[in-house]
Amino acid sequence: MTDRQVSAAGDRLNALLGQAGLPVLAQELVIRFEAYLALILRWNARTNLTAIRSEEGILTRHFVESIVCARAVPPGTHTLLDFGSGAGFPGIPIALCRPEIAVTLAESQSKKAAFLHEAIRVLGIRVSVHEDRAESLGAPFDCVTMRAVDRMEKAVPIAARLVSPGGSLVLMATRGDSLALKAAAGVAFLWIPAIELPFGADRLIEMGVHPAGS
Repeated sequence: MTDRQVSAAGDRLNALLGQAGLPVLAQELVIRFEAYLALILRWNARTNLTAIRSEEGILTRHFVESIVCARAVPPGTHTLLDFGSGAGFPGIPIALCRPEIAVTLAESQSKKAAFLHEAIRVLGIRVSVHEDRAESLGAPFDCVTMRAVDRMEKAVPIAARLVSPGGSLVLMATRGDSLALKAAAGVAFLWIPAIELPFGADRLIEMGVHPAGS
């Protein structure tokens, strides 16, 4: 991407946020999202990071939705696991928007994990990459996020076990899948009203809170 294309992409991202009625990003943060976009497009040309390959699709489906997720993560969250992070969604946008949170990206596929390491280096963020299956992690997290994970309904119970008491499980899903995913998480979670995602009538964020001491 040329400097002009990068600048246009940042302007477009803020325009999309404004169109959705959401607060826009500060210029410093826009620049970092522009760098992230350029890196995704470059790597996607030679490896299958994400099926969404157009700039507009990445901005609307990946960036805007992940920014909404970052803003939805409860205050007081200190540690967060992005389960099956792939190209870093929503974990990297959360790390960019919420630098007070210690983010871990769990990704078992070596090529995607290599991309995550490179993204962390380029963006200058303090994020950990767990290059193995998330279930091999021991310590629980204040928040666990999941988005577009393979066999997600089977993975949700594993993710649920990694949420600390008082923590939250954040599922980015379609409306048709959400009931099954919430059921798969088990009865321990108290689910708040879903957050509808912009630019897609059937996509939403489901957040379950694990009661403290349970």
